[in-house]
Amino acid sequence: MSTCIFPGRFQPFHIGHLMVAKGMIKSCPNVVIVICSGDHHDDDIFSTEKVREMISAALLEAEIMDATIAEVSDCTDDAEWADKVLEAAGWPEDPQIWSGDEAVRALFEGLEKRTQKISPVPGFVGKEIREMISGNDKNWRTKVPAGAMDVVYDKMQEGKQ
Repeated sequence: MSTCIFPGRFQPFHIGHLMVAKGMIKSCPNVVIVICSGDHHDDDIFSTEKVREMISAALLEAEIMDATIAEVSDCTDDAEWADKVLEAAGWPEDPQIWSGDEAVRALFEGLEKRTQKISPVPGFVGKEIREMISGNDKNWRTKVPAGAMDVVYDKMQEGKQ
């Protein structure tokens, strides 16, 4: 039984991420979305808790009930981080790592794990969406699943206080 693992920062969890999750559900009986968080990402605007809320709300709205959400903290050693990701997924026997990041795929391939390349969805780039949110550009609403919007609105309200 294969397990698909989708590690990422999800800052924010956007429609492109949701499209990947939907594709994973079709390919794997077990899907684990792993939130990778840490202190060294200066452009992270959401806490791990808020990212979890976004993902949970978006999956619920999309009626994806078979995905698990896990968390790992970043570390400076790549092999240690890869172990944390696999541990968070329950040490699956036959994992497949889904990532758009070539370095992440190379890391897991070096550990003899299968990978699946995620092609970027045009118009859905986390950095650009974060800039829209931070700059009060209302177009961010076309980039985030409706179920996750409340979390983004809450973050925007914090910035106004």
